[in-house]
Amino acid sequence: MADYSNKLYHQLEQETGIQTGYIRTGSVFLAQTQDRLISLKRINSRLNVIGIPSEIISPKKVAELHPLLNVHDLVGAMHVPEDAVVSSADVALALASAASQNGVQIYDRTSVLHVMVKKGQVTGVETDKGQIECQYFVNCAGQWAYELGLSNEEPVSIPLHACEHFYLLTRPLETPLQSNTPTIVDADGRIYIRNWQGGILSGGFEKNPKPIFTEGKNQLEIQNLQEDWDHFEPLLSSLLRRMPDLETLEILKLVNCPETFTPDMRCIMGESPSVRGYFVLAGMNSAGLSFGGGAGRYLAEWMVHGSPSENIWELDLKRFGALQSSRTFLRHRVMEVMPLLYDLKVPRWDFQTGRQLRTSPLYDRLDAQGARWMEKHGFERPKYFVPPDKDLLALEQSKTFYKPDWFEIVESEVKCCKEAVCVIDMSSFTKFEITSTGDQALEVLQYLFSNDLDVPVGHIVHTGMLNQGGGYENDCSVARLSKRSFFMISPTDQQVHCWAWLKKHMPEDSNLLLEDVTWKYTALNLIGPRAVDVLSELSYAPMTPDHFPSLFCKEMSVGYANGIRVMSMTHTGEPGFMLYIPIEYALHVYNEVMSVGQKYGIRNAGYYALRSLRIEKFFAFWGQDLNTLTTPLECGRESRVKLEKGMDFIGRDALLQQKQNGVYKRLTMFILDDHDTDLDLWPWWGEPIYRNGQYAGKTTSSAYSYTLERHVCLGFVHNFSEDTGEEQVVTADFINRGEYEIDIAGHRFQAKAKLYPVTSLFTHKRRKEDVELSDLHGK
Repeated sequence: MADYSNKLYHQLEQETGIQTGYIRTGSVFLAQTQDRLISLKRINSRLNVIGIPSEIISPKKVAELHPLLNVHDLVGAMHVPEDAVVSSADVALALASAASQNGVQIYDRTSVLHVMVKKGQVTGVETDKGQIECQYFVNCAGQWAYELGLSNEEPVSIPLHACEHFYLLTRPLETPLQSNTPTIVDADGRIYIRNWQGGILSGGFEKNPKPIFTEGKNQLEIQNLQEDWDHFEPLLSSLLRRMPDLETLEILKLVNCPETFTPDMRCIMGESPSVRGYFVLAGMNSAGLSFGGGAGRYLAEWMVHGSPSENIWELDLKRFGALQSSRTFLRHRVMEVMPLLYDLKVPRWDFQTGRQLRTSPLYDRLDAQGARWMEKHGFERPKYFVPPDKDLLALEQSKTFYKPDWFEIVESEVKCCKEAVCVIDMSSFTKFEITSTGDQALEVLQYLFSNDLDVPVGHIVHTGMLNQGGGYENDCSVARLSKRSFFMISPTDQQVHCWAWLKKHMPEDSNLLLEDVTWKYTALNLIGPRAVDVLSELSYAPMTPDHFPSLFCKEMSVGYANGIRVMSMTHTGEPGFMLYIPIEYALHVYNEVMSVGQKYGIRNAGYYALRSLRIEKFFAFWGQDLNTLTTPLECGRESRVKLEKGMDFIGRDALLQQKQNGVYKRLTMFILDDHDTDLDLWPWWGEPIYRNGQYAGKTTSSAYSYTLERHVCLGFVHNFSEDTGEEQVVTADFINRGEYEIDIAGHRFQAKAKLYPVTSLFTHKRRKEDVELSDLHGK
């Protein structure tokens, strides 16, 4: 988005005749520590492949670019030469005048009272000067977006909160700074510094921010708040350390203005799940100007074409539910978010505020057994379980880009899943029930889902809900509970998005019922070869594959509890069962499972073990590997699509077209070859993939495979033409013929590419050195 904004602002002056103050200065991002430098190297390798020039430079080079900087405490920096500065007021004026020339009407000094909605669709806006009819409304109200969203008859929840944001302006230096002096970002010092009329503009993100307006809007227009020198003092000290010559410079003023922040540091855009035609673009986390051009473009595409041209799920309003809009939650969370903007974020970090909001009934039991928690969509999920003899504090504080301290813990959990039996609490998954009085449920779902759901009662179908382009809006499993009733399991963060998608496409039929039953069931995943023994002992029913085949669902009693939905699947490719337990029985069933499982070596496991298992088995997950621009044909899932059955479903035409023309990217599994797990930087996600020395795509997720004793990455391989850079068809042959490397923070590691999971190593594992990763074409 920033790159697009840069290009747009660059040409604005030419197009509109209005000066925007655009000056290409370049930016320099400083690193005071090795970890910060690794983080910059990771960013640098990604920028280079998307066409944004950048390089890692030495402290000496920093001093040459900006002679006033003190560089003695730096270990390196990243230079982005094409970054620029503009005057925000002039850019706004230029965009507004260009819009007016194209027929847009602008009413200033007009306040919006509320948005009018009829039958779930925007119909107009009520202002203090009368009504305006419209089909689309975009809430770009910044710090007032939250209140404006709630002012409708049908409220729209937009989770953001304002904080005070300080920056300093000085008079010009004795020798005024050149207009093209680079902008400096010193994240370890929590400050940014840029030229301002020959002097300095410097602000930052302090450790102890001041949230404001929690009670609601206290001001009607943008105005500056009071100076607070005591509060700004740490940032000022940091600025003087970085630029000691400023000691004698006269300060013009300390500006304090409100800025809005969101619960996850990413802006909010997209259509409301509850009101059609109500779009949002807000919560820019202090980067409104740099993202504005790109964000405006994506939102325009969304309104005109129904979806943006890139996958921007991470920014979609529907990633949040009503649970993130509590004012107390937002106040506490933004106090953590604002400093985080400049904190060093290592892989797998978690928010500390707003936690323990949604929990499974087993939370306290698992916590007492050493569970370490992560949060997804407000739901607490176990990462791994710390054995009693481990130092808890050291584990919590170890944050690294290298081999993490939980490595051995997760290894023992994975081993237990392979050899005995483990329990993972997976209650956070989104769960819907769709029922009807007649055959309506089946008819509607057949159109909405890409796989055939007309299966015998008790069978489970892995399927996707696709959009018109054939991309995954959702990836889920559906169990047929009866002729007229279906149980659907989706990823945790799909709760709002999936509900909205179903509601949008289901007919208004009183005989058709869609119910969110996420909260009704606790889900336990029993993984491992002995899961069968534990369950048959608890249910007095044979659970072997002859009696309970794969992808089968049956209501059973487990222990004293009745009505447990048992499904023969584990989301990992390992043998085992998912148990969907009405929540009042959860504790009983868990205790029984643990007690009976004792003799089979049962233990708790967490999501890190699950990730390792699913990635080595080449299981792609929605939101990580799959998104709205990925089709089943691009990730080897042709078998999950009913193309040959002559039935219509959303996305069918696009898939038929793709089948005829070939795919332009292919999900591939990479096994790192010359990578030392103990000493080298780890791959996490987003690393560039090179084929025969040429950029071919990025990794989407990765994990250490304890079975293969190697790192495994999943990622999409593209075929960019060497002459034109255009995308060409990707065939299995193209993938198999390439030599691959994965770029981790600027260092390239050789990798073997596979289109199918590597099974031979699983059956008889040999020593690492003897392993020949032969090509396997059996799925």
